[in-house]
Amino acid sequence: MQTRKEKLIEDIQNLLNSYRGVNPTFINPDLLEFMDEDTLISIIDSLLLQKEENKESDLEWLEKFKKIEK
Repeated sequence: MQTRKEKLIEDIQNLLNSYRGVNPTFINPDLLEFMDEDTLISIIDSLLLQKEENKESDLEWLEKFKKIEK
């Protein structure tokens, strides 16, 4: 059974691998083992925020493109 920390590390890896066009990332759990759960959660929050900002940027571009096409 996975520990909470192992699950957080897996979540970080999955978030990193959710970007289109990026080669798969494999994280050696030993590299993040020294971090506490709060730090791992902070990393996840940062990745989610970055994904949201990229999504908003893509939507802004799409709206501009739509206006140009009309």
